[in-house]
Amino acid sequence: MKTLFKNASVLVREEDGYNVLQNACLGVDGEYIKYIGFDAPEKDYDVVRDMSGKMLMPGLVNAHGHSAMTLVRGAGSGLPLDRWLNEAIFPVEAKMTPDDIYVGTLWACMEMLASGTTQIADMYDYPFMASLAYARAGIKANLCRVGLCFDKDLEPGDWPRTAECINFINVMEGKADINPEAMRELPETKETMTLPAEIKKAVASSRVKADFSLHSEYLTTDKFVKAISEANSVMHKRVNIHVSETQKEQAECILRHDKTPIEYFADMGILDQPVYAAHCVWVTDKDLRIMAEKGVTLVHNPSSNLKLGNGHARIPEAIAAGVNVALGTDGVASNNNLNMFEEMHLAALLAKGAEHDPTALTDAQVLDMATVNGAKALGRPDTGVLREGFKADIIAVDMTKPHMLPALDPVALLIYSAQASDVCMTMVDGEILYEDGEFFTIDVEDAKEKLLKASERLYE
Repeated sequence: MKTLFKNASVLVREEDGYNVLQNACLGVDGEYIKYIGFDAPEKDYDVVRDMSGKMLMPGLVNAHGHSAMTLVRGAGSGLPLDRWLNEAIFPVEAKMTPDDIYVGTLWACMEMLASGTTQIADMYDYPFMASLAYARAGIKANLCRVGLCFDKDLEPGDWPRTAECINFINVMEGKADINPEAMRELPETKETMTLPAEIKKAVASSRVKADFSLHSEYLTTDKFVKAISEANSVMHKRVNIHVSETQKEQAECILRHDKTPIEYFADMGILDQPVYAAHCVWVTDKDLRIMAEKGVTLVHNPSSNLKLGNGHARIPEAIAAGVNVALGTDGVASNNNLNMFEEMHLAALLAKGAEHDPTALTDAQVLDMATVNGAKALGRPDTGVLREGFKADIIAVDMTKPHMLPALDPVALLIYSAQASDVCMTMVDGEILYEDGEFFTIDVEDAKEKLLKASERLYE
């Protein structure tokens, strides 16, 4: 399919920041952007769309989320992290089934598509079921089997989660079949233990990728972390981790190891492969230097960190140290939405307020965090900007709303004025998945019915 968007405002990334091309054209051929300019190309297009009053911009990248937590949206509000987890979240999660994870993830996909998110790093249980939801919805996702281990006396071979983490990656890459002892998922495929064709197709197109995960230093053991590190020294996959989310976590890690979590993971070899680390609220200056040296991405989660009372990451200092900084929503239990426009807005205000400096973060830095920096973190270098030859991950924002006029500074409007509801089109790999309230890959009523039934059972 060849599509030409004309009469659009097009947000492009240049060396010195962002520029908006007014009354411009953008041509899409298959999965890729083939043309950006002012004159409509002469070649034939299957579809020509008038985008007057709309801004085309890169799809947003949610670099840290727990999508199926739509099932616990807002649970435990007002509790500190340890009580929030143990009293409000873990008891409900213990009741969740693979089918729950599927429908919870699919519901999150709807929220993300309607608010302009085209890719996410998702850390949650039952990743095969999550991958099925993403494959059907069409959103790009980096998934993982959550790396957890609680018994320090267990050898890696005695703890099935070690095999599960490795097996998930190998299965998703077509190097193994599903291990029925390790992965009791996808009941419809138990006889063959192979992936459904939908997932295989999503993996082949790179919409769905498999990464390693270590939940955190405090929910793992030295032996488990070392086992994952040794496996990844051969497999060379990205690693999704939580780091220094609370002051308590940071202090207790230092008591256990005489090291911060970043120092600990560095010494264990985890940071020798690409890592994207969520939160990093309490990292030290030394931690930031290590992260820059190792190429670790700091994923800033302003809404979640503030709601749980944990503080906020020192983003200007991280950027000054040379750290790649991305943005994430975290799960909706601690947010309570998946609105990346809100995260951009809050990230900008937090930095400026904390530093008492309106120049602490530039508009370009904030937009980079929500787009190209996240794409870099997730290993998707052909996304995150609108550029000829890049994947057509494009969203359209309605610039005619009352809060968007007059458009004296359209780039700033995206950070300080735009709302998630201003997104009127979301395209991934050249395929329109959402437009003007309509989802083209998701049966909304069926998903809603299943979500509400699951919620009733989980909270009965």
